[in-house]
Amino acid sequence: MHVIVVASQKGGVGKTTLAAHLAVHADRNGTRTALIDTDPQGGLAGWWNARAAETPSFFRVDGPLQSALDGLQAAGFGAVIIDTPPAITASIAATIAVADLVLVPAKPSPQDLRAVGATVDLVRAEGRQMLFVVNMCIQRARLNEDARAALSEHGPVAPGLLFNRVAYVNAMIDGRTAGEVEPRGEAAREISELWAFLAGAMAGREMRHVAAAG
Repeated sequence: MHVIVVASQKGGVGKTTLAAHLAVHADRNGTRTALIDTDPQGGLAGWWNARAAETPSFFRVDGPLQSALDGLQAAGFGAVIIDTPPAITASIAATIAVADLVLVPAKPSPQDLRAVGATVDLVRAEGRQMLFVVNMCIQRARLNEDARAALSEHGPVAPGLLFNRVAYVNAMIDGRTAGEVEPRGEAAREISELWAFLAGAMAGREMRHVAAAG
């Protein structure tokens, strides 16, 4: 079982949307997936409660996180995706400590790029594998590739960009994902490509620093 933690000190970078979309895509494509929300604001829990479909499964963890993960593995889950609050605390460090991979979404803006340092330090302190995702990009903006180049100085970056699309926001309103609402849309393609990359990385392929194109 693979444990993916979505973490960022910076708020407003799309962590909950990313966690929900990846979990639904993974579950619908053969990887039995569980969701855990450790954010006191409960954004992911609220989305799941509005969802008509029963999968991916959602679990509330009141006791030790590792014990819960052991139970999910014994139950046959192939992946667990954990959403975290936008902060750097001891509890977040403990969550990151159980991750096989920490996804760090970052918007292509100067303030967001400057804010990644604290998250990077925490992931490195826990000795975890990390992957940046350039999220909420603006169409045809040079800053998208500039952000990818800047992040690549700190660690590996997912090869694709996730754009700031209305489809992501609209689908989340009633507990769905963009891929469920518009299965042939660009948002669905972006998530599919990102999950394919993650699946390859978790299967043991090396994640390399991705240089900016052009």
